[in-house]
Amino acid sequence: LLLAPTGTGKTLAAFLGALDRLMFAPVPPRASRCRVVYVSPLKALAVDIERNLRAPLQGIAREATAQGVPFHLPQVSVRTGDTPARERARFQRAPADILVTTPESLYLLLTSRARAALASAETLILDEIHALVPTKRGSHLALSVERLEELCGRPLQRIGLSATQRPLDEVARFL
Repeated sequence: LLLAPTGTGKTLAAFLGALDRLMFAPVPPRASRCRVVYVSPLKALAVDIERNLRAPLQGIAREATAQGVPFHLPQVSVRTGDTPARERARFQRAPADILVTTPESLYLLLTSRARAALASAETLILDEIHALVPTKRGSHLALSVERLEELCGRPLQRIGLSATQRPLDEVARFL
């Protein structure tokens, strides 16, 4: 659980370890590329996250190039209720390294043919976790998280982010 005030870099901190693995570890086969799943309770935040990941990815790539270190530039895919059908189909055929989604879209992915694309996930980031814990959406998300972990066949690294996680022990149990 990362608890810090808004604007202090929680999301980037949550992504950094995963970005290191995605960029510098051997690249898996195309069908096994989706290794990070980021869940936001808000569609607008999901879109912002995709946009905000560009700068760190480009910065790390620039530095790796300057040092002559080979790397893979991760692809990011956004899946919300607003995602066009062609983009949904593309994710199923050629999964991105990072999936940015909402609780409802994660559920739909897990109940579709695209679910196989999620089987390679290693890291799950739940943003604004405080908004989900005490709600029906949170209960629904908890079921999706367990389904995702079952699909993967191994424990996921679960990272919860919030500026207002209270009570902390309840949020930790949820995560």
